[in-house]
Amino acid sequence: MNPLTYLAVLAVAGWHDPSPHRVRFVEVEPGIRLEVLDWGGPGRAVVLLAGAGNTAHVFDDFAPKLTDHWHVYGITRRGFGASSQPDAGYDDQRLADDVLRVLDSLGIEAPVLVGHSMAGGEMTTLARQHPNRISGLVFLDALGDPRDWSGSDPAYMALARALPASMRTPPPPPSGAEAKSFAGFREWELRNQKFAPPEAELRNQYRTNPDGTKGERISTQRIWRAIGLGQVKRDYSGIHVPVLALYPFIRLGSTAEKPEERAAIAAYNAATAVYVDRWNANLLSQTSDVHFVDMPDCGHYVFLACEARVLNALRPFLEGLPQ
Repeated sequence: MNPLTYLAVLAVAGWHDPSPHRVRFVEVEPGIRLEVLDWGGPGRAVVLLAGAGNTAHVFDDFAPKLTDHWHVYGITRRGFGASSQPDAGYDDQRLADDVLRVLDSLGIEAPVLVGHSMAGGEMTTLARQHPNRISGLVFLDALGDPRDWSGSDPAYMALARALPASMRTPPPPPSGAEAKSFAGFREWELRNQKFAPPEAELRNQYRTNPDGTKGERISTQRIWRAIGLGQVKRDYSGIHVPVLALYPFIRLGSTAEKPEERAAIAAYNAATAVYVDRWNANLLSQTSDVHFVDMPDCGHYVFLACEARVLNALRPFLEGLPQ
């Protein structure tokens, strides 16, 4: 969908994004435009990059809490939300080049890149290839290596399947009314995982039907597959800027009474630790100025589930960067 058409659909639906940002579109290739959110603010630029499947609107509540000292932007990568959905260009290199084109187009000098999940790949590539364009990197549970991935390891997945059923059973799906309503779907998420993205994020992930109800996902499975295939092994060589890594190492607790269940949980935790230690060691072996902050019990969406704790770690890091 054309970005302007998409915004018009939201307007017709009678809904207004309450987040205090300016929306603009930056052309990164002929005919391909990315949505950029600008929350304003003084000082050094901070650029927020969303994880797979998300848009910059996932930061709609988080970003304004940084604008007292920093100028905050967010970029929606190609294929998602209001950004263009071209047939190609979903590999790690192109996604990194897209971010650089946005920085160049808007005259953003030496920003701090803050990336969630898969965004760790494109911002690592950008910082490695253009070290003088970046002043710092922040990984929000974004150190997982797509070419050394636990989910691709049959032995690891066997351990996951051996966990007690209570740990493997997904929550009940949303009711019919909840599934059709953006606000209702968000309430379902809050009930089941204790946090939820801003409603604007849901409205940029899913189409709005003519009657204002929640429709199908905007991005396609083709785009998801292309992004997965285009990811590369993490290479941090040549990165000399300070790095902050917030990592919610998942440690499954246990109230299980059966010895075999306790053993299954312990085996899963140990296997997870092997991957986490290897990812962290890869970063430390190639760059020295790294600050790790463990965020236990925060889950993958650490900045949504534990916003205050993330801000308490992020603020001093940003304040301590060389001017």
